[in-house]
Amino acid sequence: MTSILRSCSRLGPVAVLALSLAACSTPGAHAPKAGGYYLNDGPPKGVTQAQIDAVKEPVPRAERFVSGTLKPYTAMGIRYRPMNALVPYHARGKASWYGTRYQGLPTASGERYDAMTLTAAHPILPIPSYVRVTNLENGRTIIVRVNDRGPFHSDRIIDLSYVAAAKLGYAAKGSAMVEIDVILP
Repeated sequence: MTSILRSCSRLGPVAVLALSLAACSTPGAHAPKAGGYYLNDGPPKGVTQAQIDAVKEPVPRAERFVSGTLKPYTAMGIRYRPMNALVPYHARGKASWYGTRYQGLPTASGERYDAMTLTAAHPILPIPSYVRVTNLENGRTIIVRVNDRGPFHSDRIIDLSYVAAAKLGYAAKGSAMVEIDVILP
């Protein structure tokens, strides 16, 4: 998501806003009735439940923060001040997910997005950091590595990769109420 904002910055404020809104629109806004994902997005084709189940959780470890992700920034008219240290952090709210539309594009960390890894986008957590995400609707819990910025909607607290949303049981629905807790290595 951040790569879209970064690469479009030369187009002017109106174009950036239009592309930002398109990239971060509400799930289902342009989606088919079944699936709840954006037009031109969705899960990787042909992925089986066995492949989803085989994806292992990342092992939290101390990593050097990506310095460029620690600076304050503005997205969609809101000013964000990223955390520059790992401290206890707990939040409850709506999680969404992003899929193949962003496959292979650079994340805020500089890594390429892969819908089949357990990663996440968060507006202020240090990059990289690790978070335990619990789906409050079914009790499922996973660990993800935060390597991107987003979501930039006031009603969402985290954006997960496709496989993370699938493991938490909400990929078909599009979003779920979750709790997130930073894991301190």
